[in-house]
Amino acid sequence: MSAQDPSPVRRDSLFGSQFDDDLDGWPDAPEPAWMAEEEDPSAGADETGTAQVPAYDLGPHTDSFVLDLTGPVPTLDEGDLPPAAPEPPMAAPEALPPVSRHAAPAPVPAPEPIPEPDPAAVTPVPAPPMVFRRDPASRPSFDIPPVPQGTGRNQSESLTAATVLRSRKARPQSGWRKRVLTLSGGKVNLGLSPADRRRADLLARARTPVTGCYRVAVISLKGGVGKTTTTAALGAMFANLRGDRVIAVDANPDRGTLIERVPRESGATVRHLLQSRDQVRRYGDIRAFTSQSPTRLEVLASDADPGASSALSEQDYRDAVDTLERFYNLILTDCGTGLLHDAMRGVLGLASSLVVVSSASLDGARSASATLDWLEAHGMAELASNAVVVISSVRPGGGIVDVMQLEDHFAARCRAVVTIPYDPHLEAGGVLDVDELDEETLQAYRELAAAVGEGFALPTG
Repeated sequence: MSAQDPSPVRRDSLFGSQFDDDLDGWPDAPEPAWMAEEEDPSAGADETGTAQVPAYDLGPHTDSFVLDLTGPVPTLDEGDLPPAAPEPPMAAPEALPPVSRHAAPAPVPAPEPIPEPDPAAVTPVPAPPMVFRRDPASRPSFDIPPVPQGTGRNQSESLTAATVLRSRKARPQSGWRKRVLTLSGGKVNLGLSPADRRRADLLARARTPVTGCYRVAVISLKGGVGKTTTTAALGAMFANLRGDRVIAVDANPDRGTLIERVPRESGATVRHLLQSRDQVRRYGDIRAFTSQSPTRLEVLASDADPGASSALSEQDYRDAVDTLERFYNLILTDCGTGLLHDAMRGVLGLASSLVVVSSASLDGARSASATLDWLEAHGMAELASNAVVVISSVRPGGGIVDVMQLEDHFAARCRAVVTIPYDPHLEAGGVLDVDELDEETLQAYRELAAAVGEGFALPTG
């Protein structure tokens, strides 16, 4: 076969002539009745009136079969269906464990690895600062009516102590005014002295009503500055001056010593409370885990084993607070010196306000100021600005540090600053007895309770 005279390829040379003859002899299949627009009764019938059904032979190696495309579409009755197998019974849902309303945020899945680019072609970008999640304030809202007032229908409500009883001048509590009142048999009352009025104002601020549960975290980046002593003394003042329940929780991962500031009544720790929290139903149940001082301050101890205490996680702290806030109005937390351990995320996430403790020294003041810097850098600037700074004098004499300069520095950054003078009873580090404190020290702690108590009326979140 040449390129100039191409011969056509014969179809019968590939498939055979018999294939062509059979293909040409196939009759056209009639259109089914269910597809036709108009049904013709005579369509597809032969002379005898019998419908022609095409039969197709697919070759010597295939059996012949008949395909009827003119009949009705077959249907399947429900009786012809095989019986359905019964569905297996659904298993009863498993009981879910109790969920704390202070649950920690769900962990974020790790992103897929990205191939590292060429360092020479990419400009380094500083990583954004880590931001701690702050829980919104969980103050309940009840439909409580206002205090009833006198109306035309109920005039008895207008008879109050302020409108009927004669006002009496407040009795002096100290100084020469008190002596005059005593010598005159109570007939000469010169009223309160300036010191008495100052003390009454501090008590009123410390007794600011609390709605729900208020949580105070006592923190410091430096150890040995009086943080645990401040927690115990502040809690004792609140428990002594207020009528509600106050508890201090030791969240120090390095064998906290808060329990040593009160007479120990229970060997339980926060770990025991977490193990039995589902069984705590009444206030009498939770008293089995706490120790109480003569001022009515209760303390929940940390684990004595430093290895076990360091395992306290963020969710553990949130679960403990979720249990305690059902029975206490004020929760004080004595934190460790680190701000990055896991439990500290829960402490800062649930804290209503902070007390930052500093010693009357240069390194102690720098650590306290660095604590405020850290809070501002991690999305808690409002918590830092509303904090109360305590300058604790842990040595007699005060040294060469200008405490006034430290007070001015922290007053520009925080809501209040309180200086606690040196006291030999606090230096001993044993059980705290407020009756053993000097009057100057006791007055300083009253000022601290008043400064923190003012925050009870401030919005938190």
